[in-house]
Amino acid sequence: MKQDQTTPQAEEITTELRCSELLLSLRKIIRAISLHSKDLNRKYGITGPQLIVLREISNHGQISITALAKSISLSQATATDIVNRLEKRELLTKIRSDQDKRRIIIQLSEKCLQILEQAPPPLQETFIKRFSNLEEWEQLMILSAMKRVVYMMAAEKIDASPILAEGSINGFNNTTL
Repeated sequence: MKQDQTTPQAEEITTELRCSELLLSLRKIIRAISLHSKDLNRKYGITGPQLIVLREISNHGQISITALAKSISLSQATATDIVNRLEKRELLTKIRSDQDKRRIIIQLSEKCLQILEQAPPPLQETFIKRFSNLEEWEQLMILSAMKRVVYMMAAEKIDASPILAEGSINGFNNTTL
């Protein structure tokens, strides 16, 4: 019986093809995030992170900045920055708590409610829904592979939140969040 023998050159070509496919897939993910962000900004004048913040406030009716930050896994400073930008655009209002005057409660404006009725779900909601429908073994396989890709790109120490958006959540352009 003849064993399947591949030459080092054939192995190199195969590795190159797989690497190209992986890089293409990463590029498609980055591009999908970029297109979603641009579409949100063009159609509704908000960013992906802002949409997530607004939807979370909508889910609660009223919420403090501390509770908001915890519920969407952002630092309080980042959540405060996003909330301040949204308040300037009159998409939400801040009110002082009746029980504790130091505590600020956030609620959505009518203008914001109209935007939320029309805006699509955040990109990660679609991802989470599809990922949740996978078998556990497949979820674990994808998670393991993505962690390995992060390692291979020397990105383990990059601070990130679980929000699919371009750039830094509280710092890109300093005007768009």
